[in-house]
Amino acid sequence: MLPLRSNKKALNMKLSWLVIWTGTLFLNLVTADCNITSQTVTCEESGKNLSNIPTNVFQNVTKLSLKNNNITLKDSDKQILRSFINLIELYLNENMITVLYNNSFCNLKKLVVLDISNNSINTVHKAAFAGLNQLSVLNLSYNTITQLDSGVFTSLKSLTVLNLQYNFLKSFNIKSSFKLIKIILAGNPWTCSCDLLDLQMWLTASNVTMENENSTTCTFPNTKEKSSIKTAAIQPAGCKTEKASFENTVTSTSAINPKTSALLTALTPNNITGNNGTHAELPLLGKSWTFLAGVLGFVLSTTLLIFTAVKCPTWYRYLISYSHRRLEENDSEMFEQEFSADMSSSPAVSGTNNEDPIVIFEKIHTFEPGEDGFIEDKYIDTYVTEES
Repeated sequence: MLPLRSNKKALNMKLSWLVIWTGTLFLNLVTADCNITSQTVTCEESGKNLSNIPTNVFQNVTKLSLKNNNITLKDSDKQILRSFINLIELYLNENMITVLYNNSFCNLKKLVVLDISNNSINTVHKAAFAGLNQLSVLNLSYNTITQLDSGVFTSLKSLTVLNLQYNFLKSFNIKSSFKLIKIILAGNPWTCSCDLLDLQMWLTASNVTMENENSTTCTFPNTKEKSSIKTAAIQPAGCKTEKASFENTVTSTSAINPKTSALLTALTPNNITGNNGTHAELPLLGKSWTFLAGVLGFVLSTTLLIFTAVKCPTWYRYLISYSHRRLEENDSEMFEQEFSADMSSSPAVSGTNNEDPIVIFEKIHTFEPGEDGFIEDKYIDTYVTEES
């Protein structure tokens, strides 16, 4: 009995060690590139030519580096990101992202640092950063962004550092109350015109620090002295006058009925005179209206042609047809009386017998069809046959 018990105990110990060894091996495979400490779980998945965000990482990861891969941030990637609810730092720089769609990081409520630099981002949707209530650092540098809506950063109440350098921005409107401490705008083709006035006034009024201010200059207008966008000469009075005139023009134009506006534009293409003697420009008729008018004209003309083609044969038969009716009994008696009167008034022919009138009757009724104006001679022929 003792050897048997000893064997069972030895076998159980081997199985336990096997389970522990297998679990340790699996754990090492999953966390091969993850560094686990008491407070953070850092997973490094950089430079592995990944096209998707990997799923074999801890769900409680707090720092995830996926730089230098081929990630495009598809819908499947966004679904995987939503499971990392404890994520604090996310690095997606040097990938192949082109568009930031709405709610791309909506479930990362603890995220503080987001680096999406060195991609090919050209479009950022208005709600791309929705849900990032704790985000403090956002890096969008070295992309191809040409325009940013002012509402993109509305939800980022905790944002302190914004990096937009080396994009294709010409202007940037600030409408929300940022708590920014530092902003980086160098390397963009800024146009120092009225469109940049809001940004300039915000930079002057706020306590934000613009990094590389001396190199953040105007590309247009081209001047020898490259002035910073913060100190460039933009006349606020001229911009206000231009803005007011533009708003008045839009208001006066929108007050006119579209049909009336089109008619007036066709009659007076240059301008019209108002009650105060001034001239207000009318909007020109767009190409879409011309195309619509052409389509309507084509449809109407085609319909008219089809209607004419269908109705023409009916009208033709109606015009050339002869309205006739069957001779009634009264008409037969009248015809007989008229014929008897004609026969009695005709001169007698000498040397004829009693059957001459019949001969004359036959000669009279041997006229060619159609001479009496009737089309169907069968009515008269039937009458003659019955008399005979």
